[in-house]
Amino acid sequence: MKIVVLDGYAANPGDLSWDGMKALGECVIYERTASEQVLERAAGAEVVLTNKVVITAEHIAALPDLKYIGVLATGYNIVDVEAARNRGIVVTNIPAYSTDSVAQMVFAHILNICLQVQHYTEEVRDGRWTSSPDFCFWDTPLMELSGKKLGIVGLGHTGSATARIAIGFGMQVCAYTSKSHFQLIPEIKKMELDELFRECDIVSLHCPLTEQTRGMVNAARLKTMKPTAILINTGRGPLVNEQDLADALNNGTIYAAGVDVLSQEPPRADNPLLHARNCFITPHIAWASGEARQRLMQIAVDNLNGYITGKVVNNVAK
Repeated sequence: MKIVVLDGYAANPGDLSWDGMKALGECVIYERTASEQVLERAAGAEVVLTNKVVITAEHIAALPDLKYIGVLATGYNIVDVEAARNRGIVVTNIPAYSTDSVAQMVFAHILNICLQVQHYTEEVRDGRWTSSPDFCFWDTPLMELSGKKLGIVGLGHTGSATARIAIGFGMQVCAYTSKSHFQLIPEIKKMELDELFRECDIVSLHCPLTEQTRGMVNAARLKTMKPTAILINTGRGPLVNEQDLADALNNGTIYAAGVDVLSQEPPRADNPLLHARNCFITPHIAWASGEARQRLMQIAVDNLNGYITGKVVNNVAK
């Protein structure tokens, strides 16, 4: 069985092993693959693994040996699942491998915004403390999380993990979720979406990207938020209208934003968030802790082994 990994570098830049995958067949691993190289590289492969390389209906039609597509991520919108389903091709994803890492990044952004650790570290390094007339100094708001309201949009794996951390900080947790009141722990209050944006001090996005959620954070909704509010997005970039968020930050409509995802990645140089006031951006790394990537690699092997043994798991093309 021929296995082709189209873009293995992101998940495994060299610190992990592909041995588990290589044990399952003839395995060819490419660090990166351009769209025009997909057909050439995937030719003759029964199994194709992809992280962000798009697999279109045209690719699927032109690859008669293809029987399995493994997405090395949770989101699988990069694959034309309907075309795969029509051909009887199995498409698997890797759910929940990065839950704890993403929740941790949510609070890395929140704590950075509330306490500005990097800013003060740089100021001290530049000599500002040694020349200070007082025993301490600060020039940004310093905020305590206890008692603040955290609004979570989407209470799946990462939303729930984020809620648990927030409860530990003594925060009031509110959630916009399809779950009923009876399914929520007592510490979580269910809210409608507009109410959540209006009342919460921090809003964190954890919902999937759909036509209904695309652009859900827009100028109208941002205007309903508190001027001291913080927006966190570790979900999907297109959940946010980036120009509207940049305007809201620059105009003081809301206080700050921490984002790990953008609508286009890598971003264009003219993305308005890159230079927006109080916008803190990390390069889509919430998922990428060593522990999370190790889980990803193991689940990818388990998924493929399930296909080989006739016990398919995580098939999103049923």
